[in-house]
Amino acid sequence: MKIISLHNNQTSLIKKALTNSREAQQQLFEQHSPKMLGVCRQYVKDNHHAEDLLLQGFLKVFTNLHKFKNEGSFEGWIRRIMVNTCISYLRKKNLIELYDEDYVFNDAATESLENTSVEDIQKLIDRLPDGYKMVFNLFAIEGYKHSEIAEQLGISESTSKSQLFKARKLLQENYIKMNKTINGDK
Repeated sequence: MKIISLHNNQTSLIKKALTNSREAQQQLFEQHSPKMLGVCRQYVKDNHHAEDLLLQGFLKVFTNLHKFKNEGSFEGWIRRIMVNTCISYLRKKNLIELYDEDYVFNDAATESLENTSVEDIQKLIDRLPDGYKMVFNLFAIEGYKHSEIAEQLGISESTSKSQLFKARKLLQENYIKMNKTINGDK
């Protein structure tokens, strides 16, 4: 019962927000902003920039709310806007470097992440170059296919695959280094 009630509450909030109800917009913002800040933070290292992108993204959400057709999840729709806002920001700042290189892809054995905190994993991802980080986030976290990533970033599928390969390799190398540092190994 609670799920239906929450869904109906969100639907009514969306309808009210469409009439420019500031109260409804505030409630939608408060419901979704913590998770969406996390989405922005995945793409941008600096918390202040991530917060700015969150606000820009919500401005787009409320400006384009009439385009939401109640098909699929509202949260997913907002998430897509946040991801696109972050990608646009990184493009404008020329912070994305993507190289079209062909690589032979092998799945290397990965070490267990069971004892690694979310904060440490985020730090490892933050250390990636922005191009690697963006493709990694779009593929591994957002669930995009390489064809979708290629279209969204204006690159070839092979570039998307090579960026993901290099991101994974660098993450693995940095993870091993982090573990050696924590365990006192050299």
